[in-house]
Formats: sequence, C-alpha cells, structure tokens
Amino acid sequence: MKYHKYRLIVCLFVLVLFSGCAPAVLIGGAAIGAGTGTYFWINEELKTDYVASFDQVWNACEKTVADLHGTEVQPVKEIAQGRITAIINNEKVKFDITYRSKNQTTVGIRVGLVGNKMSSQLLHDKIAENLSKS
Repeated sequence: MKYHKYRLIVCLFVLVLFSGCAPAVLIGGAAIGAGTGTYFWINEELKTDYVASFDQVWNACEKTVADLHGTEVQPVKEIAQGRITAIINNEKVKFDITYRSKNQTTVGIRVGLVGNKMSSQLLHDKIAENLSKS
C-alpha cells in the first residue's frame, strides 16, 4: 500500500514539473523548450524567438551589425533561413535566422569560437531594440 502511495506522489510531482505555459526539457545538458521571450543557451549559441516576420528580423540583424560597426560582413539569405557572419569588436559573430511562421522567427547568435553568452545577450537586446523602432 505504501508503495502505491509513493508512486502516486512521484507521478503527481512529475506532472506538475512538466506542466505550464512553456515547459523545458533537459537533454544532454542543453535546455529545449518553447515560448517567445525565452532565451536558450544551446551548443554555445543563444537562441530566442521574435514575434516578427523573417524580413523584419533579418533587417534588424543587419542594422545591429551596422550599428556596432561590423566588418567582413557576409550575409547569406535563402527562402526560410539565413546567416550573417561578421567581425564585431575583434570577435567572430554568427547570426542564424530561421523562419518559423508568418510572425515568428528564431535567431541564434554565437560570439567567438566557444560562445559568449553575455555578448550574445547584448546582441539580442540590440535586435529587439531595432525591431521596436521599425
């Protein structure tokens, strides 16, 4: 009888743990989840979703690079994805932009060879600022 009671408690705990608006799952040391406004540090890259069209986000990323005086800029834009690489403050920066839906676009930013979370966050803040201006 006690075994069934503990089993019920564990099941309820797991149910509460994985419920909510934007659940996250830990797989191999990397967080995977859903939700706009949430940042995920995955494989040395900081990712988030923006509520804007692919073209609006692309333009905001290009403006971010220009505002920060990026050099050696190499934009590669395709139908549903694109990549902008540049040198900003002597660091290689890579923006990966991916179309999700009409008004949802994911941007992943990697700064340097091993990734720099703080610098990536600063770039995401600049993108959000540029999106709010447009």
